[in-house]
Amino acid sequence: MMSSGSKSDNKAAIDAAAWLFNVVTSVGIILVNKALMATYGFTFATTLTGLHFATTTALTIVFRWMGYIQSSNLPLSELFKFVMFANFSIVGMNVSLMWNSVGFYQIAKLSMIPVSCFLEVVLDKVKYSRDTKLSIGLVLLGVGVCTVTDVSVNFKGFASALIAVWSTALQQYYVHYLQRKYSLGSFNLLGHTAPVQATSLLLVGPFLDYWLTDKRVDAYPYTSVSVAFILLSCTIAVGTNLSQFICIGRFTAVSFQVIGHMKTILVLILGFLFFGKEGLNVHVVLGMVVAVVGMVWYGNASSKPGGKERAIYSPTAKSGEKHGLLESTESEEKV
Repeated sequence: MMSSGSKSDNKAAIDAAAWLFNVVTSVGIILVNKALMATYGFTFATTLTGLHFATTTALTIVFRWMGYIQSSNLPLSELFKFVMFANFSIVGMNVSLMWNSVGFYQIAKLSMIPVSCFLEVVLDKVKYSRDTKLSIGLVLLGVGVCTVTDVSVNFKGFASALIAVWSTALQQYYVHYLQRKYSLGSFNLLGHTAPVQATSLLLVGPFLDYWLTDKRVDAYPYTSVSVAFILLSCTIAVGTNLSQFICIGRFTAVSFQVIGHMKTILVLILGFLFFGKEGLNVHVVLGMVVAVVGMVWYGNASSKPGGKERAIYSPTAKSGEKHGLLESTESEEKV
């Protein structure tokens, strides 16, 4: 029988591997897409995302055929609700980036953390300790210092950012919720959601991209190199989609957002290394350091007893437990 110490070490190793998988694929796809769009002029972001989910769908079909994915059930109402949030997130982010300054776009992305916290507090009755709250604030401060520059806002930009932030937070909350409620593995959930997302985004994407860029995806001058980059982007996207579901399933949407800003720092560092040091200065470096300290603090604070407590409804709870609500700490479940 495995000792509690061995189980804890094994969980820590799997958690670290999941985070590494997500960081590597996320940073990789950002760099590939940056080259694809900036160097080769393929600016059709929504259509490209549709191709990402089409590739993911193809892989889930192969895995199901090979027996690695077991049949599972997800009610259509839950599926369409998830896909609605996910697609509004993708479209909202693309429109927000077009209508807002880079500074306000970054602020909108940062606001996903407090929104995700709000959803956990309201929907899951999560309670955060003082240290956990302060560590989240430190991460927001650090990432804000090193990414937010010019800040200007208009009504259209604010509206698109509002839709993008709330839909993204709801989509990430739903990843964790659906896996927990219906006992779905990451690939099982992707097998349900990816085909619907691929179909909807490939139908809407070309029209939305034409509206955003005034260019048609079918008129793009495809070359062997640009097609190779598109295929590489789609391949990495499978890992990005899967690793996101794995990480949110093992942790929570808030933890995914907080620790996930390590990717923001890595993208900045790699951008300075590969695309020049323009914009690198003392306050950017200081912001990176503050953000990393906040992430380490958050990991430590949220894993302590009382750092992050979730009230769980237990339908089989004993009669002595009031309304079947059990208090469980995040260190016992998710980080």
